[in-house]
Amino acid sequence: MFPSLGPTAYLLFATPTHPAASPRNTVAGHLIGLLAGAAGLAAFDLWDTAPHLDHLTWARAGAVALALTCTCGGMAWSGLPHPPAGATTLIVALGLLRTPLQLVEIMVGVVVLVVVAGTVNRLTGVPYPLWSVEAPARERSLR
Repeated sequence: MFPSLGPTAYLLFATPTHPAASPRNTVAGHLIGLLAGAAGLAAFDLWDTAPHLDHLTWARAGAVALALTCTCGGMAWSGLPHPPAGATTLIVALGLLRTPLQLVEIMVGVVVLVVVAGTVNRLTGVPYPLWSVEAPARERSLR
């Protein structure tokens, strides 16, 4: 369990047909956020540095800034926005979850939530995409 699952769950259940709530955007967004957070840790050599939220260092601030920039850019470039992924980025870049096992657990949590949301939404008659929301015809022609 980690904090960005909360806003992700809200999107998946409150706005299930919104593109940001699709399984594709949800999984890809969190993966982009996780990788960007890890890149921030690596770039500032903070893998083995414990998080100190009461004392933010310049290196940690740099890691967070780089990670958030990469997350926003990565989601925009890929066309796969999922706003809660920004929280995943912060969790990783701040060093709160940073071991390989913890990073895998983040993605397992995301996938489990997507499967649960898909199952519950479909069982209750709420339309929920299997993978992605079909873009409107005009939007498809612009790509």
